[in-house]
Amino acid sequence: MRLSRPGVAAALTVPTLILLVLAETVAGPRAAAEEVTQLKDGPGHDLTLGRCIICHSVEYIPSNAPAMNRAAWEKTIQKMKDRFGAPITDEEAKQILDYLDTSYSGKSS
Repeated sequence: MRLSRPGVAAALTVPTLILLVLAETVAGPRAAAEEVTQLKDGPGHDLTLGRCIICHSVEYIPSNAPAMNRAAWEKTIQKMKDRFGAPITDEEAKQILDYLDTSYSGKSS
């Protein structure tokens, strides 16, 4: 981050500068990525989006899609529930699986 006026840096405290740099570093790239990545519309879209973004970016879905089929998505959803404690009921898991299989399966079964 570059300050445009001489002497401005001297007026800011070190903790304030650190917070400004962190805010720019964290918010900038994340905001841009969220604007770019949008999931395909379809049944299960809202549920999938709502459950998946609790732990990670939605970018994981389209970026992994070429290597995924229904069985791979099912295994991934189960792993998210079992290992990482994703708050997904069995019924929600089925709806998410149907959505991912329909919208993001790039690998043939």
